[in-house]
Amino acid sequence: MIENSNCPLVTIVVSTYNSSKFIIETLDSFVTQTYDNIELIIGDDASIDDTITKVKNWLSVDSNKSKFKDVKIIEVEVNTGVSANANRSLKRATGDWIKFIGADDVLLPNCISDNVKFVSKNTKAKVLFSKVNIYINTFESSNFKVTAPGEITLDSIVSPHHTAQSQYQMLLRNDSIHFTPSVFLHRETLLSVGGFDERFRLLEDYPLWLNLTKNGHRLFFMDKITVNYRTHSQAINNTGERHVVNPNYFKQEDFRKIYTYPYLPSLERTNQRYVWCVSQMFRFTRFNKVCGFNNFVYDVLTFYANPFRYFLRVKKMVKSN
Repeated sequence: MIENSNCPLVTIVVSTYNSSKFIIETLDSFVTQTYDNIELIIGDDASIDDTITKVKNWLSVDSNKSKFKDVKIIEVEVNTGVSANANRSLKRATGDWIKFIGADDVLLPNCISDNVKFVSKNTKAKVLFSKVNIYINTFESSNFKVTAPGEITLDSIVSPHHTAQSQYQMLLRNDSIHFTPSVFLHRETLLSVGGFDERFRLLEDYPLWLNLTKNGHRLFFMDKITVNYRTHSQAINNTGERHVVNPNYFKQEDFRKIYTYPYLPSLERTNQRYVWCVSQMFRFTRFNKVCGFNNFVYDVLTFYANPFRYFLRVKKMVKSN
């Protein structure tokens, strides 16, 4: 256990929407935390199933509710999207640190304790990532898929040699963070960049990483597994299905027009726009299924037949010389 003098209040925020199938498993993982100074917020985005009923029944058990210094349930009548839901919980949180978690994932027992130990020793860390175990449907060993991220190389966005600015430049070109459920955030730092951008209902994380790094907050990394992440057919963004082009990519053009295109060199911006235009044919299900032919067509159109890719290569060679 961490010494009492170094035990800040941590707010666990679980965002729910029609989450009755998995919510109890998620909540149970909070009770098994080895860290004790925890506030719990359940932010529900107008679920039409019995999610909240299950939450309240679970909290009626003394051994569950007594684990937390305080418990808050936030309910709304109209569904507003993931970003707005997260902001409502952020505004009600009082912890020094916030651990966001989806209502279908679970925290490993040492999750909060390990995160607090790290930030206590690394006082400049305000945004901390760690490793995530990814499973399909259930958290049985037979359904284990992979641990993300894998080996941290010099090219990894969370490599310790990166600055906030170099991470920002990497993020402008690609959202290379595939272990979002692990993030541990300093509440005041999150508030200082305006929280989550509610213009994008279902895209809460990518804009946040850009805002944080742009404002000088480096993304730190802890080499420990802290979360079990579930992919399943009922999830909004992580169905586990394989596509040539991730369907979420088609929903993000408005985001790119605000967050990335204006800050990229013109040639890189044109290259990304070219890939976007070519990718439109893969909106259709028959073309977006992973198979040899579809993969081949996508690679030819976006890579080999992409003139801007060759322009960028020449530019890079000239610059290096």
